[in-house]
Amino acid sequence: MSTAARLQSEGLRTVVLERHDHVGGCAGYYRRDGFAFDVGATTLVDFQPRGVGGQLLDEIGFDPPDIDVQDAYEVRLPDRTVTLYRDRRRWNRELRETFGDDAAHRAFYRFLERTSDALWEIARGDVKLPMQSVGDVVRNARTLGLGNLSLLRYLRWTMADALNHFGVYDDVALRKTVAALVEDTVHATLEEAPLLNSILGISIRKAGIGRAEGGMYGFWTAFVDHYADIGGTLETGATVTEVTGRRGAFRIDTDSGRYRAEQVVSALPVDLTRRIAPSVVGDRLDEHVETLREHEGGAVVAFLGVPEEEVAGREFTHHQILRDYDEPLGNGNNMFVSVSAPGDTVSAPEGHRAVILSTHCDVDPWQDLDDEAYERKREAAGERLVSGARTVYPDLGSNPVVYEVGTPVTYEQFTNRPRGAIGGYRQTPANTNQRAVPQDVGVDGFYLAGDTTWPGLGTVACLVGSRIAAEHVTGRR
Repeated sequence: MSTAARLQSEGLRTVVLERHDHVGGCAGYYRRDGFAFDVGATTLVDFQPRGVGGQLLDEIGFDPPDIDVQDAYEVRLPDRTVTLYRDRRRWNRELRETFGDDAAHRAFYRFLERTSDALWEIARGDVKLPMQSVGDVVRNARTLGLGNLSLLRYLRWTMADALNHFGVYDDVALRKTVAALVEDTVHATLEEAPLLNSILGISIRKAGIGRAEGGMYGFWTAFVDHYADIGGTLETGATVTEVTGRRGAFRIDTDSGRYRAEQVVSALPVDLTRRIAPSVVGDRLDEHVETLREHEGGAVVAFLGVPEEEVAGREFTHHQILRDYDEPLGNGNNMFVSVSAPGDTVSAPEGHRAVILSTHCDVDPWQDLDDEAYERKREAAGERLVSGARTVYPDLGSNPVVYEVGTPVTYEQFTNRPRGAIGGYRQTPANTNQRAVPQDVGVDGFYLAGDTTWPGLGTVACLVGSRIAAEHVTGRR
């Protein structure tokens, strides 16, 4: 949608073909009994002026619903709570008071702060990876500037490398906090997660995590209206079955009709793109598809519509919860809690709130289960999420109006993503940045966008990718 809106606002004629009955994908929503629930991404990151999201709003002339940017959110640990303040001074003080305050810790904190500052400026600039031409090298050098060239030394580092380098790896609480934040944003372990990507992920608090009034439902409803106002066409319930042809003469077959286009942007995962456009992409995506399969991940999400009193009285509406230092992350041990704001009657009926509890998981354990085994597994996963969230909201789920649990099976059913794998790759140095899936795979007029392309998962990454895809279409790259 962001790619189409950018192009439509520049005077091109665009049509979006959407299999579902509404847009959003892994940043989508569904509605039940007066509640609106976010099905994947529950926050909009960096939608401030000059931010990556703010740039999109300016480019397409869109005034979104009110976006409540959080001043902070909590991370609940087994033995302490750390508040991730957006304000730099409060955050630096929180780090020193909650974790170590010796020379090694302070050096690590300074490194994170300086590096994240530089990376957010780069993300808001004109950086493009993988570099595919001399022009890309020149653009990236200009975006980095001389002062940031030293960052290149970290391209092969993992987050664990940095913790070890600064001598803070043995601080269990700090290491596990970083690991939980990395898993939520990069979908990888400390030993696998690329350092620079991880630092961007764990510092989203400084870019501003926001929730639109009505959540993703409120955001997308307004976005679609604006897209129509600027002349764009959205066709929902249109499953693309095949793409053939070449630039200037593409043919897109759907289960409801045929379209012709001069250029095509596929926002589907690369494995689905290869499936519907084999004669267009040839073998160009084969290696990337195999990499995706080796690094795929899923999620389990519990959706609750509850009376106000079950979640009232808390300063923050977003929480990260790590229940046990010794257990593996995911599957309810590391989870994210998002609660609709008080008074947001688009997300929930008056006197009620919408609550989303999410955790990452492997997709293999959810495959090929019989109905009884699946229901037992789904029920247990939901109970584990609610139990974890009760460390913050003790009465949560006591008298829910809505209680439903989504799994990889659910995501496959509603999004058609193979095996219910969502959120792009679990990122490693071997499949990101210079080794990532580019928007241009070498087919004139056929480009890629979405969370399996560079820079990957999350609202910020998908917006950066949409900008690059749009520039390919207009010939500015």
